[in-house]
Amino acid sequence: MVSLIETQDGSHSLHSDRFGVSYHSKYGAIQESQHVFLKSGLGVVLPAKESVRIFEMGFGSGLNAYLSLLAAEKAKKQIYYEAVEAYPLTPEQASELNYPAQLSEDQKPFQALHEVEWGKEEVITPFFQLLKWQQTLQEAPLTGKFDVVYYDAFGPRAQPELWELPALKKVYDAMNNGGVFVTYCAKGAVKRTMKEIGFQVEGLPGPPGKREMTRAVKP
Repeated sequence: MVSLIETQDGSHSLHSDRFGVSYHSKYGAIQESQHVFLKSGLGVVLPAKESVRIFEMGFGSGLNAYLSLLAAEKAKKQIYYEAVEAYPLTPEQASELNYPAQLSEDQKPFQALHEVEWGKEEVITPFFQLLKWQQTLQEAPLTGKFDVVYYDAFGPRAQPELWELPALKKVYDAMNNGGVFVTYCAKGAVKRTMKEIGFQVEGLPGPPGKREMTRAVKP
């Protein structure tokens, strides 16, 4: 079960009863996603490439995917987006989220993100292709060669297995050399594990309400 909540920037988020946590920062869902994933991740890679392959751990509300779709449209560059979500929203639940209205953008592409068939790559717009796996990260057959990773799992207390070496190594192995990995999580134990795997890890200023976030590069 999930329940709809409103964050401080006016954008919606959801609270997961299963894990006892919310999907986004209470200070603002949209501003958190824009800061952590778009500005610190895609924004570093997209200007230098004509096409980008993104992997997201935790499709969730679809906000990161929607912001990436809008970025692809604005830049007129191709984005292939692959995501894992073991506990998806229904299209009806997604239709209640106010991201398109908050951004003054079209509702249809956002809704389409939630309506695509699982396990089948689909074209959402001429610049954005989506493939979603309704599986755990451990089960999902990732296609690989990712230029950007949005690691947006629930935190280590809620989903510890997703912040341990086997899960993070699977993602590392699926990335292109030079690929950029971004997450809101800045726990020391997670960063140490990432360094052990081979990532070059740095701390960056976090979004409002959070002192630090993490960006890492696969050398």
